[in-house]
Formats: sequence, structure tokens, C-alpha cells
Amino acid sequence: MLHEPAAPQTEDHAAEYKMRLGLWMFLFYALFYASFVFLNLYSPTLMESTIAWGLNLATVFGFSLIIVALLQALVYDLMCRRQEAAAGEAMREGESS
Repeated sequence: MLHEPAAPQTEDHAAEYKMRLGLWMFLFYALFYASFVFLNLYSPTLMESTIAWGLNLATVFGFSLIIVALLQALVYDLMCRRQEAAAGEAMREGESS
């Protein structure tokens, strides 16, 4: 059985944009996660405090980390798709003129 890519591979004209966006999103998430670790390390009693619906700050912060990661993935996908479409449109316009 022949295993080839499902679609022909071409140059990615949005690669620089996607790399820059990914790095900024990674930096934001790394700082967000570092603040979670910092609070756990230097103020564990603060993390024990109940803040909402009987949940402590550590639990809410932990779930926030998960939710933010999922939201970032969705935003990254949306923004990259838009940039790829714009780059593709610009390439088609450049070819036709």
C-alpha cells in the first residue's frame, strides 16, 4: 500500500506569521503557568483559600490553565486559517497579474 500525503505539499506562505503567533502564545501561557507555580511555591496558604462554589484557588487556577490552553488552541487555529487564506488569496492575485 502506498502512503503519500493526502494533499500535495506546497510552500507555506504563512509560516513566519504562524511561528511568531505561536511564540507569543507560548510566552503568555508560560508566564501564566509560572504564576501558578510561583503561588504554589511561595504562598501555599493562599492557594488553599476558597474562592468560588467551595473550590479553592489551586483548583480554580488549575482548571483555568486547562481552559486557557484549549482557548489558545482554538484562537491559534482560527488566526492561522485566516492568515493562510489571505496568503493564498495574495498568491492567486499575484499569479493572475
